[in-house]
Amino acid sequence: MADIKVPVFSESVSEGTLLTWHKKPGDTVKRGEVLAEIETDKVVLEVTALQDGVLVSIAKQEGDTVLSEETLGVVGDAGSAPAPAAQETVSGPIANEASAGGTAAQPDSAGLGHEATRRDDLSPAVRKVVVENGLNPAQIPATGPKGNITKADALGAVGQQASQPAAQAAVAVPAGARPEQRVPMTRIRQRISERLKEVQNTAALLTTFNEVNMQPAMDLRKKYQDQFVTKHGVKLGFMSLFVRAATEALKAFPVVNASVDGKDIIYHGFYDIGIAVASDRGLVVPILRDTDQMSLAGIEKAIGGFAQKAKAGKLTLEDMSGGTFSITNGGTFGSMMSTPIINAPQSAILGMHNIIERPIAQNGQVVIAPMMYIALSYDHRIIDGKEAVQFLVTIKNLLEDPARMLLEL
Repeated sequence: MADIKVPVFSESVSEGTLLTWHKKPGDTVKRGEVLAEIETDKVVLEVTALQDGVLVSIAKQEGDTVLSEETLGVVGDAGSAPAPAAQETVSGPIANEASAGGTAAQPDSAGLGHEATRRDDLSPAVRKVVVENGLNPAQIPATGPKGNITKADALGAVGQQASQPAAQAAVAVPAGARPEQRVPMTRIRQRISERLKEVQNTAALLTTFNEVNMQPAMDLRKKYQDQFVTKHGVKLGFMSLFVRAATEALKAFPVVNASVDGKDIIYHGFYDIGIAVASDRGLVVPILRDTDQMSLAGIEKAIGGFAQKAKAGKLTLEDMSGGTFSITNGGTFGSMMSTPIINAPQSAILGMHNIIERPIAQNGQVVIAPMMYIALSYDHRIIDGKEAVQFLVTIKNLLEDPARMLLEL
């Protein structure tokens, strides 16, 4: 017999929530196979089997709070009999409807009914998401080890549903109805809320703006894109250029790369830049390490890898630990201008925005150019306005003349 233990959390994480069991008592398991997933306020951790055998018992249910190294269940040798389990009781809207006269078997406008009540592969956590969001299980792609729907699958379906036009989403709502829905924050969302509010309460936040003519960068991409892809197997994007420009600007203005610790200022002699990435579980900021030593291709590959890991919920604590500066790109979603909030204990964050063709004065003439507003939010306790403005101007100049950046001029 071998206990299934909660992974050891980092010092900054005290507890987690058991998201999903991928196995049930009596199932055969293989060494290294993912048995369960635990969500902390930073990442989702996978719990794997340490030996071949059978899942004998489960000590924690989906949705339970778990502590570091706490026992989740037991794996026994092949042939071990599973521990007897109580019959699962369905709660919530489905159970209420069934007890009120068996109406749960009738399909409603969201496509529930037989499918939602009879599918035995819906765990309590998955069923909760399905019921609260009016999902049809038959339309949710299942990625579980036995073709079952995981909570991540259900949440992904919720995200797709939210992205549909409002007119489509409103079809299932009766005329004149004023529906409300209460959904608990995930641990990651709770932590994001706490950290952002903490920054607003402690830092002296200020934002300065500038604009960049993106035509030179666009010309560079157009001229070398095919060769870049052929040689490196990845496309040249704007983010790698911004990372390189930010790195050069951080070298010129070290205080922007610094952080506050009590009454001290810590100047960092390295450049670890966080890249804000949107995921189904909230905004995450994986870190590019030593960006002064990275090529444009290396930056693009690393960012692409982070995006894939974020989408799959595979980012680790190591991926998101540390960081001396951050970049967020609201332009991906069409943002024209914003005032991003710094990611403590960092002291500044660069905001990229949408590229829009606008008339500008150039060499005494009015021309149409692809322009982007850029923003630098910073902690005014240690960064003065002069340094913030010059930092942003440096980024502007490097992007409007990329050769200077590549030649380190």
